[in-house]
Amino acid sequence: MDDLYNRKIDYLRISVTDRCNLRCFYCMPECGIEKSRHSDIASFEELYEMALACTALGVHKIRVTGGEPLVRLGVLAFLKKLGGLPGVDTLCITTNGSLLAGCANELKEAGVNRLNISLDTLNPEKYRRISRVGTLSAALDGFHAALSAGFENIKVNAVLIGGVNDDEIEDLVNFAGKYGITLRFIELMPIGECAGWDKSHFISGETVLKRVPGLVPIGSDGVARLYGIPGTSGRVGLISPVSHRFCSDCNRIRITSDGKLKPCLHSEEEINLRGLHGEELLSAIKSGILKKPLRHHLSEGEISGSARNMNAIGG
Repeated sequence: MDDLYNRKIDYLRISVTDRCNLRCFYCMPECGIEKSRHSDIASFEELYEMALACTALGVHKIRVTGGEPLVRLGVLAFLKKLGGLPGVDTLCITTNGSLLAGCANELKEAGVNRLNISLDTLNPEKYRRISRVGTLSAALDGFHAALSAGFENIKVNAVLIGGVNDDEIEDLVNFAGKYGITLRFIELMPIGECAGWDKSHFISGETVLKRVPGLVPIGSDGVARLYGIPGTSGRVGLISPVSHRFCSDCNRIRITSDGKLKPCLHSEEEINLRGLHGEELLSAIKSGILKKPLRHHLSEGEISGSARNMNAIGG
């Protein structure tokens, strides 16, 4: 289905939980989150029905996110059902990797064919500071388990934070080259926990090109500008929602773990889908797509208009 600005909406992100086993300081409060009641979270049956309705409107790519999606009991069975939806040719999951070592093979068997792993640093002490409770070794064990399980085109996502991990840009690029993966640097966005942070933390993705001038432009992949790493099969992606707004090419909608449709990550607009079925559900999703705004205003110095932290939206 096309929105009002002739963008074909064919990509759905489903958050299955707002909980996470980490407490990354740009994403969640240090004390964690107030736990939702079981009845406040959409069941897998409800989320499946919503996803089915989206496929009827042209969605063919689905990404499952959290929080950390692997903390929710039953997620493997849910993923297998999603993979069987008519027209779905790409099934992805975004994870912090710390639980992957125990289920990478099962994810592959469930039909997941794309895997994104969040990894902001290769320094164990810094990883602990950023995540507050996690260990780099667990994340790397998960990464290697994914490689062993046969996942291809693994993408590692690093949120680029000035004064925190920008001194590791070269190391992260070398990591991508060593393992032949895509390392995507994502600009920090003024949303949730970091909305009021000092501007020095918000640095442009162009910083990567200045630090590693040998990177070779090779096109784009969705919202990421891609660069080859000479002498390797690895690639670097730059996702720049602030400095290079890509709203004109945005093809996604989001469903939160409590069953709300978000037409735009940075809008407060949410459409409740829970309790809706059949034509009523389809009509609500169509309405949400048609409410998708032309663009956000982060590049003009504004903070996100979303009323949720990232953990409650899905990355």
